[in-house]
Amino acid sequence: MEEKDPIRGSLNSSYVPTAPPPAYEDGEAGGSDGDDAGDGTPLLPAEHPLASHQRPEDTYCMVYAIFFLLGIGSLLPWNFFITAKQYWLYKLSNSSDPAAQEEPHSDLSDYFESYLAIASTVPSVLCLVLNYLLVNRLSSSVRILASLFVILVVFGVTTALVKVDVSQHHSEFFAGTLASVALVSGASNLFSGSVFGISGHFPMRISQALISGQAMGGTLSAVAAVVDLAAASDVTDSALAYFLTADVFILLCIFMYLLLPKLAYSRHYMLAAANSSSRVPSEAPPPCGDDESRGGPGGAVSVPPLQPILRKMWLLGLCVFYVFFVSIMVFPAVSSGIQSVHQDSGSPWTTTYFVPLTSFLLYNVADFCGRQATAWLHWPGPTSRALPALVLARTVLVPLFMFCNYQPRTRLHTVLFDSDLFPIAFVCLLGLSNGYLGTLPMIYGPKVVPRELAEPTGVVMSFFLTLGLAVGSAFSVLIVHCI
Repeated sequence: MEEKDPIRGSLNSSYVPTAPPPAYEDGEAGGSDGDDAGDGTPLLPAEHPLASHQRPEDTYCMVYAIFFLLGIGSLLPWNFFITAKQYWLYKLSNSSDPAAQEEPHSDLSDYFESYLAIASTVPSVLCLVLNYLLVNRLSSSVRILASLFVILVVFGVTTALVKVDVSQHHSEFFAGTLASVALVSGASNLFSGSVFGISGHFPMRISQALISGQAMGGTLSAVAAVVDLAAASDVTDSALAYFLTADVFILLCIFMYLLLPKLAYSRHYMLAAANSSSRVPSEAPPPCGDDESRGGPGGAVSVPPLQPILRKMWLLGLCVFYVFFVSIMVFPAVSSGIQSVHQDSGSPWTTTYFVPLTSFLLYNVADFCGRQATAWLHWPGPTSRALPALVLARTVLVPLFMFCNYQPRTRLHTVLFDSDLFPIAFVCLLGLSNGYLGTLPMIYGPKVVPRELAEPTGVVMSFFLTLGLAVGSAFSVLIVHCI
């Protein structure tokens, strides 16, 4: 991060940069009419009919709510897969075959979360690279709607398979599940990267709404899992209601995205984004007159320049990478394997509900609280040394989880934290720090680059996030193996 380059003023934030130009409080004054970016760049060309009018207001916070819902939808599919642990264990054991003896532990069940994490994150990295290459070739609407349609189809198939007996085809079901996870995760990251890229053109509060919505997606999936577990006596009935809930919410996301361009507030910033895209510089300009190779007749480049983006936000990108690298190493592969030390008591709390509540629900609630805190607090700043220091300090959480009551233990037999309060405290700390320290760099990233590079910067930041998940998921297999 080059501190000699001024940080561009936020459109909607109380954060005040350490160098000029000054930021404007709450994004309401970027000039006399609110239509200036804060860096001297007008949102709209002078001849545009909206340029002479004050920026529209977000009536009833509709745009904020839509981005919040889109944030929920961007991570909801993955969270619905990982929180349905009882269903996957049921399907991968012989319990679906009444004549067979149940196998409580196997390689498929013990390492399922790690396999799931790898299958979901590795293709996501490839999809985000593809998203960056397509950012100026395909419109955001095409990328977003296509990815949502793919997610809907895959979840429809997953829902249909709930009532199918796969007791004689465990390996095939396992491979099909991983393929579905890979496809859904890739489409989800194409969706979230595109939506986050769009949010870079809006005030910072909209980016914060999107990221908070992602945490709420995990919370809703965890709540749905607990409710279904309590309400349904049969695991397949619970899973059927669970996945149908996801199907309905994906349809809601499609409807909400189609509604977004009809709102005056969002149209204002989308027009500004369209105007800015025509000013994106090219690293290797094509021959004059070759409009198609530049991405269209408007002269927009096919691939945004990567070097000026990385020069501004490489440290923020590394912070995002390491936050999610540490988080995915222990959640859910390790955290969901931590059992209550009083499991032999036979209480529903220590047997049925301990893992769903302490691992999944508590983590997602803490993560949501951490992300929501960034709506009011923006410390440390984008150039502060405290930000990477706090990110690195989270490394201590890995051994803390390893020495809780994770079961089964084959190599590391020592349990240092032999109380249920310890994993609860560690999960809260993991979720809060993930939400807060993961959100700050994500909302800073598109604001420290020129406006015309905001959308590709959002995609690049999403790439760092997903890369951290991919590398961390590979290490989670090693962590489980060491325990």
